[in-house]
Amino acid sequence: MIELESVSKRYTKDSNVVNALVEVSLRIDRGEFVAILGPSGSGKTTLMNMIGLLDRPDQGVYRLDGRDVSTFDADELAATRNKRIGFVFQSFHLLPKTPAVENVELPLIYSDRSDLSGLATKALERVGLADRSSHVPSELSGGQQQRVAIARALVNEPDIILADEPTGNLDSSTGLEILGILQDLNDDGTTVVLVTHDANLAAMASRRVQIVDGRIAMDEPVTDRRDARAALATTP
Repeated sequence: MIELESVSKRYTKDSNVVNALVEVSLRIDRGEFVAILGPSGSGKTTLMNMIGLLDRPDQGVYRLDGRDVSTFDADELAATRNKRIGFVFQSFHLLPKTPAVENVELPLIYSDRSDLSGLATKALERVGLADRSSHVPSELSGGQQQRVAIARALVNEPDIILADEPTGNLDSSTGLEILGILQDLNDDGTTVVLVTHDANLAAMASRRVQIVDGRIAMDEPVTDRRDARAALATTP
């Protein structure tokens, strides 16, 4: 489904060249739950941006379902991001004076579906927040705001969810709730890519890819996988 072949990305910062990604080759199959693990500055967010079609490689090839994305024009890139990829970030990026259901509806502005009715409510139901649809973000807890953000990512029913440090602004118990939702989505067939610096969170994926200085240092299945839902049930 996702295939990067010898992908490199460089940035220039204060006249210095930064090698954010160096000949990264990575394949993610449909329905996997992959954690991209690494410290700040390792290149993991650049890698997520590449997978999410928010950035282009300087070298190498990225194929999505076998198609070289360098052949996509701007309209096809935007349409693919909107229809196929849902983004969840550490900061929730919700409109502060806008009710939850309207925040969730935002990606539908660019949808070409003939019938959009009920999609936002359905997405909120999926994350357990149907009863908070009229609440603005200031009336919601951090965990609830992140659930709204996940619902927004789900509203177009994408087949890929990219989550960049989605529990970074949450306490550990609430973070487990969010990871449990991601595990539920993966159980339903959604491909999930989790970007994190936390090895404990990475252990909740089925596969762990460690990136160091822009290079893949490890790529292995998680043999001792933790279940966030079970961990939450035993949390005092």
